[in-house]
Amino acid sequence: MISYEEFKKVEVRAGKILSAEKIPDTDKLLKLSVDFNEMAPVAGPTEGVESAPAKSMPRQIVSGISMHFPDPAVLVGKTCMFVTNLEPRTIRGFESNGMIFAVSGPDGGFSLLEPNSSIQPGSLAA
Repeated sequence: MISYEEFKKVEVRAGKILSAEKIPDTDKLLKLSVDFNEMAPVAGPTEGVESAPAKSMPRQIVSGISMHFPDPAVLVGKTCMFVTNLEPRTIRGFESNGMIFAVSGPDGGFSLLEPNSSIQPGSLAA
């Protein structure tokens, strides 16, 4: 068991899946590009030049859910819940910067945890 203090350290955010593709030569792995509405650092303006607007930078997340999504394209556009403060991990040569939340049952049922449609990417679980 973990303490409540340890649990409070887990950051859970909504993220919108921008792309999903099978990682070659693996049975389970998908590479997801996920928008958490995190802004890329923007260089400060120089004299006489306007700075560019901030741009959301997606994260790459590797997940072992391929067997549940024979056509990974069905994931594109879904907003799901992710752990976003894990240390980066390299899986089969691909860096993963988070973990998707999913549940499975003993009967083979499987579901991603998806918030309702009013939740925006980057929203923090309360």
